[in-house]
Amino acid sequence: MLLAHPAVLRELVARYESLCTASQELALAPDLKRRLDDVTYTLCVTTGTRHLDQALAAARARLAAASAATTTSTPSCSPAVTAAATVNGT
Repeated sequence: MLLAHPAVLRELVARYESLCTASQELALAPDLKRRLDDVTYTLCVTTGTRHLDQALAAARARLAAASAATTTSTPSCSPAVTAAATVNGT
């Protein structure tokens, strides 16, 4: 199964949350409803789910996993220490 890039998921979740906030503040205009429906559909497709709550949970889980993978894959030494070791030949 193909997985959406975390940046895509992050943008979709942010867009959904923004549209939800806008829909609560204003009367639900047809254009706003269409955009909310579009982002909901896209979230479901990109996460392989059929319902919005499942899509949001899957997207947030994938983002958390990607964040954890990024955190664990960073070198334990700071770039300055690594650079100094390279220059000194150690």
